[in-house]
Amino acid sequence: MKGFINVIKPEGLNSTKVVNGVKKKFGVPCGHMGTLDPMASGVLPVGIAKTSRLFDYLLKKDKTYIAEFRFGVTSDTLDITGKTFEKTDAIPTEQTVRENLGFFVGDISQIPPKYSAKNVDGKKGYALARKGVEFELAPSKVTINKFDITEKISDTDYRFIIECKGGTYIRSLARDLGKNCGSLALMTKLERIKSGAFSLENGVLFDEFMDSDNPEKYILPADMAVDFPKISLSSEKAARILNGLFDDYGYPDGFYRVYCEDDFWGIGVSENGILKIKSYVR
Repeated sequence: MKGFINVIKPEGLNSTKVVNGVKKKFGVPCGHMGTLDPMASGVLPVGIAKTSRLFDYLLKKDKTYIAEFRFGVTSDTLDITGKTFEKTDAIPTEQTVRENLGFFVGDISQIPPKYSAKNVDGKKGYALARKGVEFELAPSKVTINKFDITEKISDTDYRFIIECKGGTYIRSLARDLGKNCGSLALMTKLERIKSGAFSLENGVLFDEFMDSDNPEKYILPADMAVDFPKISLSSEKAARILNGLFDDYGYPDGFYRVYCEDDFWGIGVSENGILKIKSYVR
């Protein structure tokens, strides 16, 4: 069994519980791409069995979020679920917010939230933060392609659309936008509406999936998520590669979607004309 279930995760549900639900339905190991915090909702692709091996090639795909930020307040988690809050009366105008959005479009340096899965000396940042341990996280480069206001909800709250590359923390974006506007800000709502080839349109609500007597109907093809050039091998050539007999077929260097006849086998890499299977999903 192989392929993806594009689960539309509801608010309040842990991503791990979503994966466990898919695993229970199919009786095989499963894994997800791009954890969503419990307060967040939206697209959560789950790889069935060996399909999870493809996630390494999907992490840098474009993602789209609908997020809501509140100005004048922040928290230790940089979102509304935090326990320690700081407030200010300095609330930016809509014009000020709009004027500062452009500073965050393109390749930018971003410090991840301390309450995150970032590793610090082999330990998760959120585990250290919960214990009150003081530490600093190094900034990382992220890419924002679009950052616009879609609605002014109130004097302090705005809804945004954000298109970015993988690795971007939306909570950090709220923090930094608030600072740029001479205020504070935190995230109050987050929905991921697109992650690479996965969108709300080809997803299934978690409860709908779990209640289905035919969950197989929601499986998306394993090869839909990758867009490398295609190589179709004969059964003989495929067998030789799997048996460690690497012949020079003259393929240009790079990554490929590899098929045996019409059956998708996984991701291959060619070096000096020699093709090897790097992520075998069959």
